[in-house]
Amino acid sequence: MKILQILPELNIGGVERGVCDLSKALVEQGHQSFVISNGGKLESSLVASGGKHISMPVHIKRFKTLKLAKELYEVILDVNPDIIHVRSRMPAWVTYHALKKFKNNKPVHVSTFHGLYSFPIYSKVMANVDHIISISNTVEDYIKTTYKVPDEKITVIPRGCDLSEFNQEPLHQSWKDEWYKEFPQTLNKKIIMLPARITKWKGVDDFIDLINLINDESIHGIVVGPVSKSKQKFFKKLQSKVQKLNLETKITFCGSRSDIVNVYKFADIVYNLSKTPEPFGRTTIEAASVGTKIMGWDHGGTKEILSELFPDGLVKLEDIQALKEKTLELLSDDDKKPKPNTFTSERMINSTLEVYRSLLEQS
Repeated sequence: MKILQILPELNIGGVERGVCDLSKALVEQGHQSFVISNGGKLESSLVASGGKHISMPVHIKRFKTLKLAKELYEVILDVNPDIIHVRSRMPAWVTYHALKKFKNNKPVHVSTFHGLYSFPIYSKVMANVDHIISISNTVEDYIKTTYKVPDEKITVIPRGCDLSEFNQEPLHQSWKDEWYKEFPQTLNKKIIMLPARITKWKGVDDFIDLINLINDESIHGIVVGPVSKSKQKFFKKLQSKVQKLNLETKITFCGSRSDIVNVYKFADIVYNLSKTPEPFGRTTIEAASVGTKIMGWDHGGTKEILSELFPDGLVKLEDIQALKEKTLELLSDDDKKPKPNTFTSERMINSTLEVYRSLLEQS
């Protein structure tokens, strides 16, 4: 097979990592892998693993980006892929217009819905393909409801994480020592963790309310995730709330961390408290993979993951009191652990390759 994947950029992220992992697997199995993007930090690893990268500014969300359709058409003629797999809306629009130029011998066109997209008219292009991959049942329901796509045109392939990276090897004492130097307030505490970028819908304010309701000096909350420039005002509101509730000694904003695997291992419970349904919930499977207890609201992708790996961690949406009670219950029970993670990169890759093979057999 000759596969061409198209996405905006190759910087750090779940979609980008999935593209690189799939590219590597394709090459290892004797196939040819091409990727079009504006480049980024993962480009070198993509090329090192045998993939071929073609640079094109398909990341710019402007009408003029559609002018790239002619250039993309020429690239498609040159590469002659069996399948084109688009991962984002603007690249999908460029691809849609490029493929309109074909009268015959058109490649099979596949998209992956990675989210519950807003602006249905703009997003509809993701459904104008030969086949759709959905990252969860939640997203599949959205696709069917919003775009009236028949069942046979959609395959659900949950996202996965690499079990060799998100492993259950014990934490090194040297890492703990460095952590305690940076965050001495967490020493000898039960740690509850919210991995989330600072934005309203990720439920950081609910996490603060949880810490306040627990009101226990032996339990410390950490929020791990970046604060973008556009969210500085909201971040200051959160910090002000922490101060008003006198929680400065009970909660720490740790910022973005490159050692997130170790932080998951360090935590006693990891939460997903997103107010709107998660399309999937990557942080939840990552935490479960390292063996840490996971909790979250019973909606969206988070509900799907918890239902399979750790049903004890499900809590009714926005019921902070129930969240507190379940938190204290799980903190006092060392025997309760998530089931072995079934949401793996290997499963995701193999399922995607099977979709490719099936589509080519039908074409």
